[in-house]
Formats: sequence, C-alpha cells, structure tokens
Amino acid sequence: MKKNLETRCCPECGESLIGRSDKIYCTDHCRNQHNNKLNSDQNNMMRTINNILRKNRRLLDQLLVDEISKSTKQNLAELGLNFNYYTQTTIDRKGIVYYSCYDIAYALVERDMVLIMHRNSMIERIGHKKTATNLALVS
Repeated sequence: MKKNLETRCCPECGESLIGRSDKIYCTDHCRNQHNNKLNSDQNNMMRTINNILRKNRRLLDQLLVDEISKSTKQNLAELGLNFNYYTQTTIDRKGIVYYSCYDIAYALVERDMVLIMHRNSMIERIGHKKTATNLALVS
C-alpha cells in the first residue's frame, strides 16, 4: 500500500488536513466560510431583491384598509414603492395589468390611480388566472 507523501491543505485556512483521504476542509467552519465566499455575490443580489420585495409588500399592506383600496402612483412612489420589482403579473380581459407582490396586487388604472387588493380579490374581480411570472424586473 502506497502512502501519499503530499500534504493536503484546507483551501480556506491552509491548515494541514488529517483524516480521510477525500477530506477537503479542516472544519465545518472553513467549509462554510469557503462556500459563503463563493456564493456571496449571488446571495447579496438575492438579499437586495428580497428586501425590496418585502418593502413593497409591507407598504401595499399598510395601504390596504378595505377589500380594495385606492392610491395615486405619485403617492406610492413618494412612500417608496419600487414599481420595477414584483413577483407576478396578471392581465385581465380588458388588458389591465395587475402586478402582484406576493399576496397583494395592484393595478395602474386611469391616469395616476392605483387599485390595491389581495390577490384572491383580484382573481375574483377578473374571473381567471392568466398569469405571467416576472420576478424582480429591473428597468
């Protein structure tokens, strides 16, 4: 039986590896650190998008006082709604686009008027579920 005389090292901290021949990291901490570094760009982007979506949903929820509430697009923008980020779109038979942020939807109607409602109310209102999923669209 040949012994490998090469000393294997942990790719994260450089410590010598002792134990199994297929061992890659010296500890779970080093393994986690290494994988976190590899995925940090993607994780940061996803974290940023999720924060925007949560903020949009929270804002819409605060404005939704009745089954259907109204606001102006300008008011929503001033409050911080980012119109470029939503989780789903639904188009009714009249061509009105409903933008959903998780379970709350809004539609731009008339000039500056926005209707806000729960997705269930929106589906009942338009009578069908023709949807297109668009996660976090950025203009």
